[in-house]
Amino acid sequence: MHSNSIENYKKTIRLTKPQRAIIVGTLLGDGHLETTDKGRTYRLKIEHSVKQKEYVDWLYQKLQALVGAPPRERSYRGGFNATFTGYGFTTYSLGSLRFYGQQFYPRNRIKIVPKIIRKLLESLSVAIWYLDDGSFKSNRHRTFIIHTHSFTRGELKIIQDALSFKFGINTSLNRQEYTGKLYWRIYVFSESADKFLKLVKPVIDQLPSMKYKLGNKMPKR
Repeated sequence: MHSNSIENYKKTIRLTKPQRAIIVGTLLGDGHLETTDKGRTYRLKIEHSVKQKEYVDWLYQKLQALVGAPPRERSYRGGFNATFTGYGFTTYSLGSLRFYGQQFYPRNRIKIVPKIIRKLLESLSVAIWYLDDGSFKSNRHRTFIIHTHSFTRGELKIIQDALSFKFGINTSLNRQEYTGKLYWRIYVFSESADKFLKLVKPVIDQLPSMKYKLGNKMPKR
């Protein structure tokens, strides 16, 4: 598509309600926004392990109207000469993403939990967030954990309040020490596990390769 045509097309983009919910969910998780024009427009970057290709392709399908090129693989060199293969895509730089940039990146650098997360959070957002950062807490406990290492304890309390108010899901914060630093995880109380499952299962049922998030074994590749 010619650059002028792209610019004209971007001006016509209006985010749908499901797209907004997905954007909020992935920003709570592994997605991030970046701007190159001092906050006038933002682009959303989504990348996961290539093992989660099906999930990334699903996200791309839902956000395709905002994206100029399909997902692709990228290889990275890690420690001990290990190679990590990521798979993801980047949206256009859009003015329609500015609101989310202002809420999640008010200082333009570090991602935070917006104070208005209660207003922004939808059931689809919770499902995406869990697919990004969640795990099943063993067959004995039969509940769920969201690994929220990038947020402060105070920010997580705002999310706890939103989960309780909007969905009746009660949680606690569990401390976890990693590489000498203290982090916090959201632990869903067992009595709220069924309510949480009802939020995330409709999306996970569409993604056979992600059913291990519900305690099933991940399919072999």
